Amino acid sequence: MERRIAVLKERASGETRVSATPETVRKLIGLGGSVAVEAGAGLAASIADEDYRAAGAQVGTADQVLAGAQIVLGVQAPDAVLLAQAAPGAWVVAIHDPFGRRERVDALAAAGFEGLAMELMPRITRAQSMDVLSSQSNLAGYKAVIAAADIYGRAFPMMMTAAGTISAAKVFVMGVGVAGLQAIATARRLGAQVSATDVRAATREQIQSLGAKPIFVENVAGIEGEGAGGYATEMSDEYQRAQAELVSSHIAKQDIVITTALIPGRAAPRLVTDAQIATMKPGSVIFDFAAPQGGNVEGTVPDQVIERHGVKLMGFANTPAQLPADASALYARNLLNFLTAFWDKEQGGPVLDDEIGEAIRLTRGGQVVHPRLLG
Repeated sequence: MERRIAVLKERASGETRVSATPETVRKLIGLGGSVAVEAGAGLAASIADEDYRAAGAQVGTADQVLAGAQIVLGVQAPDAVLLAQAAPGAWVVAIHDPFGRRERVDALAAAGFEGLAMELMPRITRAQSMDVLSSQSNLAGYKAVIAAADIYGRAFPMMMTAAGTISAAKVFVMGVGVAGLQAIATARRLGAQVSATDVRAATREQIQSLGAKPIFVENVAGIEGEGAGGYATEMSDEYQRAQAELVSSHIAKQDIVITTALIPGRAAPRLVTDAQIATMKPGSVIFDFAAPQGGNVEGTVPDQVIERHGVKLMGFANTPAQLPADASALYARNLLNFLTAFWDKEQGGPVLDDEIGEAIRLTRGGQVVHPRLLG
């Protein structure tokens, strides 16, 4: 029996992405599933309903596409009340934000759905193609630099003209994960003079490989490798003080600062204080990638440009959603890769029961089951 897969229109404010594209719809049908897409789901990502129909999907209202669905795909997880027409025990595959939206997880459990949080995908080799955080952060790192350049008011590359020479912009990237590395690469492509820092000593070579200058605390030990699951972790008070001194001496010379530090399940660490902002040159720009998680920068307000001490602070509430077509294409492929990896032809659908399942499963059998949400 084929599995019915429902693709919902996103309801969160400012969410422009969609969880399936015509390309992935065709491939899901090729696996043996049937796909139903809510009308208008792809419009913000420049995908018309007719494009989905041409790929073989049914298009209808939310109740119509959810009727009997065993798998529900979303970008941001829908509320349980919307899923009333879905099959009992249906998978809800999406970004769930389980630590920020615990009540939604509890509601999914109470309704009997199996919530699968794609943002908890373990950073292991065989799961790389399913890693939604990496694909979305890659685009976000690019967009952060482009957005900062747009409001900077000066050129990025050095320009030599008959009227004189324009110096290259100085860009400082704080946090060298996927987003930070793409920000470095983008700023370099635009011709900026780039430096970067991170708490993980292993990123020094990555920074240098992109042609940027590494800025590191030298006299206090940081993290030699990666933190748990490939993410950075919180540092000692001694390291934080040393880093703050280093940043204070470096940030005053910068034109653009991009901050990208996030700690899963916790508020974003504060990297730049108001006092440090005050040392920067008027007209400088700070893009705070972590604005929706409390911000790396004191005073940042999501989706607003705030001026403090002559410095412009900005950060989007949803950075990948600023590039809806590409972000949707990559996200949809992540979901396709995930479902394909576990598709069992004999069962007529995906079967999930291994270390990846343990890492991303939030609810099952009417209970919240993820270890980090228990106790």
